[in-house]
Amino acid sequence: MKLYYRPGTCSMAPHIILYEAGYAFEADKVDKATQRTASGEDFSQVNPKGYVPALRLDNGEVLTEGAVILQYLADQKPETALAPRAGTMERYRLMEWLNYVATEIHKTFSPLFRPTITPELREAQISLLAKRLELVERQLGDKSYLMGETFTIVDAYLFTVLNWCQYLKIDLGPWPNIRDYLARVASRPSVQAAKKAEAPAK
Repeated sequence: MKLYYRPGTCSMAPHIILYEAGYAFEADKVDKATQRTASGEDFSQVNPKGYVPALRLDNGEVLTEGAVILQYLADQKPETALAPRAGTMERYRLMEWLNYVATEIHKTFSPLFRPTITPELREAQISLLAKRLELVERQLGDKSYLMGETFTIVDAYLFTVLNWCQYLKIDLGPWPNIRDYLARVASRPSVQAAKKAEAPAK
């Protein structure tokens, strides 16, 4: 199994889950400018969509889209309890949050990384993001993780995108539950391992 990733992107989420679930895997870094991987592959042939993450399975098939990859990884190792069993209401609730993170939170961040963004658009995006974060703050409440007391795949994804706040200098002070949650997730060995693996070589 091989994960195609770029440091600092949403591919950190499946990277975390690969460690969390104890998979044996390779990680191949993709150069955004050249679309070549560290191992020499043409990434445009791996994923014609042109973006990470992508996961090459042991049979040669390639899965794309982070939320799908996360569910695949959880379903191959149900004993890890990284996702509720398929067909249960709990699973649909998890999928509901995965979709929300992908379409409402992740995509709200995207324009903020553009170097050409105007101050007015930045302010509008941060205002929109704040509304999304209010919902997450309420969902967390006094729970350890988004779905309760068990760490799941949606936590890997939510942590990854909310971690961008520090790079974008977005103050999380108004959302203490989120701030504590990020620190809690960051302390997990799988998160530490993924961050170390993606850190620039010294």
